Amino acid sequence: MPLKMLSDRNRILKCLNYFHSRWNRGFVTSFNSVNLKGRSCLTLKDFSSDEIKRLLWVSEDLKHRIKHEKQYLPLLQGKSIAMIFEKRSTRTRMSTETGFALLGGHPCFLTSQDIHLGVNESRTDTARVLSGLCDIVLARVYSHSTLEELNKEASIPIINGLSDLYHPIQILADFLTLQEHYGSLSGLTVSWIGDGNNVLHSFMMAAAKLGVHLKIATPKGYEPEQSVIEEAKKQSELHGTQLVLTSDPMEAAHGSNVLVTDTWVSMGQEEEKKKRLKDFKGYQITMNTGSVAKPDWTFLHCLPRKMEEVDDQVFYSSRSLVFSEAENRKWTIMGLMVSLLTDYTPQTPMLKF
Repeated sequence: MPLKMLSDRNRILKCLNYFHSRWNRGFVTSFNSVNLKGRSCLTLKDFSSDEIKRLLWVSEDLKHRIKHEKQYLPLLQGKSIAMIFEKRSTRTRMSTETGFALLGGHPCFLTSQDIHLGVNESRTDTARVLSGLCDIVLARVYSHSTLEELNKEASIPIINGLSDLYHPIQILADFLTLQEHYGSLSGLTVSWIGDGNNVLHSFMMAAAKLGVHLKIATPKGYEPEQSVIEEAKKQSELHGTQLVLTSDPMEAAHGSNVLVTDTWVSMGQEEEKKKRLKDFKGYQITMNTGSVAKPDWTFLHCLPRKMEEVDDQVFYSSRSLVFSEAENRKWTIMGLMVSLLTDYTPQTPMLKF
């Protein structure tokens, strides 16, 4: 190669590296300026793109430092969390309780037998009492209005551990799992095939902010809440992503990177089970569903899973990320709690989004 061409090529590469460095530093500076200390997390609707990315970065950082580098990080030493559970859960309880303890804090688990929200004591009084006894509250409740009232009256952060409207901590784990698997999130297409429930609502509040396209298939009569649809449309237009709603599972799965479903019969809907199983006929995710997806398609389910939702061939296949997804519930709730309670800055390189 002539010396002049080689020299020109080196100058071009040098310029490209310079601008890439400036662009990357700008991103890091943007994320470092995000401070969530003192905030509550009731829905990801309230969080910006940079704030959600910051939460995922902190979560991955803690996972790397604690799990892989075996570091002890007592970031929450001397702090306590009240865990209010109106609805039982394996993953939410274990991830929160073990995660808070691993960070040096003290978790306190409260069932409906220990604390009667709005029965023996008003939600207002409960929120004010807990504000003086602990540093943060995670509440897993039936009605989202319960969380809103707790948040209104409390002087400490409130985390939504699940409500009838949203399940934000599940979606943080889902997106961390996909980021780890694919290397980045922007441009991925996620297809939801199932009920228009709280988990889907949280996907709809976050996907566009991460550059993720969302295709949704629900049976007629089981669509997402209209107010959630309208907000998701606004976010999709703002961030330049696609939002598709259909009643055809194969249409939703076509060209997708990720197939997702959830239970068809949630706690409190047991009397509707027979009708729901009939209405969801044809919505089971199988290898045939994946045949129209992209070659690299994967599968997510927040668990617990029933056979009618996804067959064993998919659920236990190498395409299934469900057990990594379950583990990441721990790292993402830790990342969220650390972000809401401290000024922690990640020590590992920024994730690629």
